[in-house]
Amino acid sequence: MDRGEFQNEFSRLERWFQNERPNNGCINSTNIQASTLCMFSDGLENCYRCTHCQNCINCSNLSHCDSCISCHSCAYLIDSQYCTQSAYLTRCISCSECNYCFGCVGLSKKDFHILNFKYSRKEYFAIIAKLKKELGLPK
Repeated sequence: MDRGEFQNEFSRLERWFQNERPNNGCINSTNIQASTLCMFSDGLENCYRCTHCQNCINCSNLSHCDSCISCHSCAYLIDSQYCTQSAYLTRCISCSECNYCFGCVGLSKKDFHILNFKYSRKEYFAIIAKLKKELGLPK
């Protein structure tokens, strides 16, 4: 095989993959593309090992997340992007190892924050209950 043959075959395989966008090992999932080992999910694209998720793109190892982009090793995220090793975030961007944050950007190892400000646990839940209602988000 020479360089030209290799390039031609590689280009053919690349075109096939872009057109087909196959899934590998996904179980009980619908409307997914180019995803691997995802379960009980809907509307995933280019995801790996996501379970009980919907409408996520370029994510891995998520559980119970909705409308996330490029998040990894997280659970219970809503409408978040570029977050890692976090849980219970809503509308957060680039947060790492955070829990219970709402509308936060760029935080690391923080809990109970809204718009990057710290609140007590009790204050946090009271404020986000009002915010979710005001923004039309699920409880």
